[in-house]
Amino acid sequence: MEKNVLLTIAYDGSRFHGWQKQPGQVTVQGHLEKVMSQLFKREILLSGTSRTDAGVHALGQRASFKTELGIPTERMAMVINNALCAAEDAGGYAKAPVRIVEAVEMPMDFHARFNCKSKEYIYRIIDGTGQSDFATDLSLVFDRNYIYHVKETLDVEAMKKAAKLLEGTHDFKSFEAAGGNPRETTVRTIMSAEVLAAEETGGQRSIEFHVRGDGFLYSMVRIITGTLVEIGQGKRRPEEIREIIEAKDRTRAGHTAPPNGLYLATVFYE
Repeated sequence: MEKNVLLTIAYDGSRFHGWQKQPGQVTVQGHLEKVMSQLFKREILLSGTSRTDAGVHALGQRASFKTELGIPTERMAMVINNALCAAEDAGGYAKAPVRIVEAVEMPMDFHARFNCKSKEYIYRIIDGTGQSDFATDLSLVFDRNYIYHVKETLDVEAMKKAAKLLEGTHDFKSFEAAGGNPRETTVRTIMSAEVLAAEETGGQRSIEFHVRGDGFLYSMVRIITGTLVEIGQGKRRPEEIREIIEAKDRTRAGHTAPPNGLYLATVFYE
């Protein structure tokens, strides 16, 4: 009997060319479909919620697929994870860069993308607060694929003030990069946007931007983050967020923050 399975997926995006399957590129979707199709000896096609870009990570990506497999759904995550660890192109000696966090059975008319109501992203930054020397700090060699390092000491209070101005329903065209799929509308609703900061060992400071919305434009979170960083650097005023939104012009917003600090955190359904 056919069933509809929803997977929650975590992955290290630094070795993949994004989520979506592309010819000639190693992507998360393509890698998962290949491993699962070989494991279950039939074609598996995944419908993912979010098309994360190359280098972007996920703590809670969601993807659904339909199958007639007899394996109990509650054992599916374990079975797939074992296959992922054994896969040759995942580096069989090491833990796989993709992990199934959970597998649950859903109604047959459920779709991971179309039933999504909102998503939350987290962007991670380390700034120059403290005694750490950016020129000689060896930790930067090992976490360069997972955090955005900013040399300056950022004004977190200014960033917090600016982030709050993003909340609500607005036309976010100024925060859309060129090259994405054409959209019917660039209006989106941001339910919450906040900047959090905490001191780390060695005097460095960890800064996180959390944003939840009903949808996001191409590179929208990264452009917003780059704009917030420039506000933290004192290059822009927090109130400038309103002017940027009203302009509906990409050139008015800040730089696009690198993909390595971005994480798809949670996908929400009704």
